[in-house]
Amino acid sequence: MIGFESFGVPAPGQTIMVAAAIYAGAGRLNIIGVAVIAFAAAVLGDNVGYLIGVRGGRKVVYRWGKYVFLTPARLHRAEAFFARRGGRIVVIARFIDGLRQFNGLIAGITAMPWRSFLLYNAIGAALWVGWWTSIAYVLGNHLVEIIEHVDRYKWWAITIATLAVIAYVTLHLRHIRRRRARNVAAVVEEPQG
Repeated sequence: MIGFESFGVPAPGQTIMVAAAIYAGAGRLNIIGVAVIAFAAAVLGDNVGYLIGVRGGRKVVYRWGKYVFLTPARLHRAEAFFARRGGRIVVIARFIDGLRQFNGLIAGITAMPWRSFLLYNAIGAALWVGWWTSIAYVLGNHLVEIIEHVDRYKWWAITIATLAVIAYVTLHLRHIRRRRARNVAAVVEEPQG
């Protein structure tokens, strides 16, 4: 399931990995086996997605992308973004639903070098598998108690997360405005000749 999920098929890969880690915590499975299989499936699945993206992804985007709001102009911007920050995106995408499923496809379409993709994909898969299997293995037997405690503080957590997002967006927009102002000032100061 993790392999299928990793190349774009909507499948419950993460859920099955967490369930397997909980079973391992109860002594019914080997946690090392669960982690190794999940890691291998994640890396192989993303590489299948990458291959699909390289072989035919661009044609699909040009033909059908407009129906999912992925125009050639947006693809061009995604390529430029991947050129600057592709490695970080591949690592972080593993933790974000939607990106996790299309991470390899996008990297293939945008022609990210395969060796770079493989390295960052392996790092992201190792972090993702390590995080979820460890949490589920250690806390799995106490999951009901944990959920009850978390439920008490959920509104505080939502409020703090919302404030953090607002602060980040505000600071980011301020940074963009300052950078644009510096660029305009640099253009204005250029000697005319």
